[in-house]
Amino acid sequence: MRVIKREFLSLFQVIFLIFPFVLTLFSCRPIAPVQVEAGESPRERVKYINERELEKRIREFQQVKLAHLPTPLERLRTLSSKLKGPKIYIKRDDETGLAFGGNKARKLDFIIADALKKKSDVIITWAGVQSNWCRQTAAAARMYGIKPILVLFKRPELPSAYDGNLLLDFIMEADIRIVEPKVGETTRTEDIINKIVEEQIKKGHNPYVVPVGGSRVGGSMMEPLGAISYTAGFLEIYKEMKKAKAKLDAIVIATGSGGTQAGLVVGAKALGTDVKIVGISISGKKESIQENVSAIANITAEALGLKMTVSPEEVIVFDDYIGEGYGLLNQETADAIRLIAKTEGILLDPVYTGKAMVGLIALIKKGYFSKRGNVVFLHTGGTPALFVYRDRILELLKK
Repeated sequence: MRVIKREFLSLFQVIFLIFPFVLTLFSCRPIAPVQVEAGESPRERVKYINERELEKRIREFQQVKLAHLPTPLERLRTLSSKLKGPKIYIKRDDETGLAFGGNKARKLDFIIADALKKKSDVIITWAGVQSNWCRQTAAAARMYGIKPILVLFKRPELPSAYDGNLLLDFIMEADIRIVEPKVGETTRTEDIINKIVEEQIKKGHNPYVVPVGGSRVGGSMMEPLGAISYTAGFLEIYKEMKKAKAKLDAIVIATGSGGTQAGLVVGAKALGTDVKIVGISISGKKESIQENVSAIANITAEALGLKMTVSPEEVIVFDDYIGEGYGLLNQETADAIRLIAKTEGILLDPVYTGKAMVGLIALIKKGYFSKRGNVVFLHTGGTPALFVYRDRILELLKK
């Protein structure tokens, strides 16, 4: 009788230990909070969904096949050794294959599918004159027989010659509308876009309007498709690192319009990981980017049916490496571009990834990452801008 009782207790203990684990596999509800380090302060870490179910929910959103996926994940051995810090990897989203590549290709897989579903024959978007987003949007639209209209805002302190991205826009025969606000004049983007929409409707077209960077919901894009693409991107990186038997500790990215970081944050939190998504601001102040990324992340979580929220305080952003401002190349960025070119044969860009690399190097030197950790640097593309900034690059690197 005692033997039977002992066996019964052992069985009960096994069930008691295994049951919570089984729940994590088949439920998207959070279980067993665990205290972990995230960002600069501890937070509760819970698992909201498993990898397979998250992939399934992402696949419910229609996609076309623009981006060459998965992109390479490479170890930066020489740089890691030189910096004497964590093991550094680079995720090559500059090799997505769409008009010189870049992170926007992942977003456009979802956005172009949505435009086709809505039977649009014109796509309208906007950004700066040397926009990577607009270049890739024009390429994606042309591939599917959609006319691209690009509203490009010209700032006097930034390069605006027909070179780099603007040259590529011209080659692809995008309808380019350059807007150059006069000093003291307020230009409302919404008014400009609405006027173009009315113009195209009168011509019998069905326009699709997508906000800058494909980051926020707005215009014709009623769901956070750009951010969802980078929740899928997080899954891709996470699985690749597991396959390499390397624990993923952090992903470092250049953060601007916020959609890429928001998608990564959702993926990291939904799976209950302790992966830090470290955004290096290329323009905005820390607090405003945190608010923006948090807002996009929460809409993304809702769209994916995840019962979770992301507070601004959970979003990790450093605004220490902006330099003189957006698109303004400084010595540190030029040096970082040369360093990665010399050590790894990889070219960064002067507006986004160059500044993000400055941030990564500085954080490693400050001891922000464990020396035994594994950090992935997300290369978001933008290399056509190197040619636009040639004079400034030469000036800084010849010193």
